[in-house]
Parts: sequence; structure tokens; C-alpha cells
Amino acid sequence: MSDAILVLEDGRTFRGDAYGATGTTVGEAVFATGMTGYQETLTDPSYAGQIVTMTAPHIGNTGVNGEDDESRRMWVAGFVVRDPARRAASWRATGSLDDELVAQGVVGISGIDTRALTRHLRERGAMRAGISTELDGEQLLARVQAADAMTGADLAPTVSTQEAYVVPAVGEKRFTIAALDLGIKTATPRHLAELGVETHVLPSTATAEELLAAGPDGVFLSNGPGDPAAADYAVAAVRGVLDARRPLFGICFGNQILGRALGLGTYKLRFGHRGLNQPVLDRVSGTVRVTSHNHGFAVDAPLDRPTDTPYGPVEVSHVGLNDDVVEGLRLLEAPAFSVQFHPESAAGPHDAAPLFQRFVDLMEATRGGADAVSPPTTVQSSTGEKA
Repeated sequence: MSDAILVLEDGRTFRGDAYGATGTTVGEAVFATGMTGYQETLTDPSYAGQIVTMTAPHIGNTGVNGEDDESRRMWVAGFVVRDPARRAASWRATGSLDDELVAQGVVGISGIDTRALTRHLRERGAMRAGISTELDGEQLLARVQAADAMTGADLAPTVSTQEAYVVPAVGEKRFTIAALDLGIKTATPRHLAELGVETHVLPSTATAEELLAAGPDGVFLSNGPGDPAAADYAVAAVRGVLDARRPLFGICFGNQILGRALGLGTYKLRFGHRGLNQPVLDRVSGTVRVTSHNHGFAVDAPLDRPTDTPYGPVEVSHVGLNDDVVEGLRLLEAPAFSVQFHPESAAGPHDAAPLFQRFVDLMEATRGGADAVSPPTTVQSSTGEKA
């Protein structure tokens, strides 16, 4: 096993063992708090350009398989773990995590104090970093400090599909939607398909005219990586959809793009939210949900009052209970809403899964010419639970 080194842009250095591919990589150092779901994390396009530190100490226990990928490949810039599993122990495993990291060229490091690294990032904020098995500390630090920062990075086109494709509904088709792929995960159209929704996935740079060309019942804005302030093309497309008053639902990056389309600002969080255990208050229904997050930017909007926009007033519908970050938006006079977290989350939690049903209910109400076109305050899930 060869040696590896991790260097942060402020000079903090960690030495450990190579894990995955050998070589050198540079990206933004962040941490994810999920106890499970590392395969989903590695293949989530929202992590493009980031070196992900897993705070759970044991990673790789269940190996990898051909069913849990959230996209066509791993997108992380690098991977940091404390204690990699010596062998996979799952009946679903088709291989080991470290072998898959090698196969996909993901440079990683193991055997370091990930708690110390996480505390450093919490205190100093997410920052550029590098992992190398071939450079010394000074050489790697120079490369890290010369790298581009995440602020201003336009990454959605690099992870998006280049050609439109269709995910059919399961069983009877009830609705057709257009999804703007800013870094969409496979779980999203799968959840919608189970509700009778056929999803037409379009590239990140699709215009409003292209999104609306097939006459969809609604438009979905996906998750994705990078700085929302750099995605003016997506903002323009969303404004066109809002002008057409077509039902719209956005998650994660899509929430930030909707915010910008409404005239709200966005900003970079100190160290972001990444993991499966983030408590969020749904201010509309008065319930608290444990949710899955992956975002380093947030919408800037007042929590104490609605904000006037060209499309009517918008209110903050969800708030993060750890730090009062805006976690959702809801237009009061138009059929559009969004959340910052991931209702399709895998490997969990599933508290927010009924939000997809809320989107379906909104399309149903709009198709029926209902007077109230804002999202319903509560919705019954298939299990009878209110969202």
C-alpha cells in the first residue's frame, strides 16, 4: 500500500494510505455525515468537483453493486475515509469499493483522522484541497492554491445529459413532465414513474421553449453541482416556465435556481449541509422532517414575511432547524414550489418522499382548472401519512 497526502489550501496536512486510484486530484474539501449510502454519494452528480470526507468511520462494508448508482459514473473529485473495509459483506455486492474507485479513477486517502479534518472544515469552512500519492506537501499545496474555487463554478453542463431521453411511467401514465437535468439522480424519475409520471429529461441548457415544447403537465428542476449564480441559462428557462404558469417543482440546485428566477439572491454556506440526518421544519404543515442534504449554497430570503416577485408573493416554506437556512420556497399565487433537500433520498431517510405526491396533486389541480394553484398545505402519502 502506497502513502498518500491530503493538503488543505490553508496548509493543514494529513498523511495516510492511498485508497482507490493513485495520482493527484484537486477539489473542494467537504464532509458528509451519512452513516450509509456511500455508493449513492459517490455517484451523485451534485458532488462533482468535491473531495468528500465521510464522517462515518467504517466505509466499504457493503461493497458496491449495479443497482445503487445515482448516475452513469462516480463524480467526486476525491474520497477520504478513516477505516476502509477489508472485505465486502453483503449478498448484494458485486465488487469491492476500493476496486471500483480504482476502475473509475477516483483518487482517495484512508487512515487519517477524519474527525479532526471535519472539525477543521467546520471551523474554517469548506476550502480547496488536494490528495496525492506522487507529490510532496509543498508541490501539492501550490497546485491546490492555483485551482479554481467553487464560487463562480458553472458545473451543471458538465454532468448533465447531452441528449434528451424519456423515463416511462410505471403502469398507467397519468402525467407527463419535462425535467431540467442540472445533475439529476436516477432515483428522481423512478419515484415519479411509480406515481404514473412520464419524465422527459432535457439537458441543463434547455430553454423554456424546449421544456414546454411537448406540452408537459409540469416541469421539474433537478439537483446539481456548482454555484447557482453562474447558471443564468437555467434562470432564464425557469422564468419562461413561470410565465407560462406551468406547475413547477424544484429540489436542491433547482430550489436555488427558482429563487434566482424570482429575484432572490444566493450565497455560499460556510461548510454546507451534506448527509442523511438534517432536521427541517415544514412551516406550511407544522411538521419536522429528517432529510437528506447535499448543498453548499443557499437562497437568501426573509423568514418572517413573504417577498413580492413578478410572479406574486413567495414565502419560505421550509427552514433548516440547525442554522435557519432557507430550505424551501412556495409561490402563493402561482403553481410553483421547491425544497433544498432531497425527497428521493437513498439510502434514506424517506420523511420527505410524499413531496412527489404533492407535485402530482398540483398538476392534477392545475389540469382541473382549480382556483387555488399554490401547492397544497398537506398531502396524504400512499401510506396515509401527511407530508
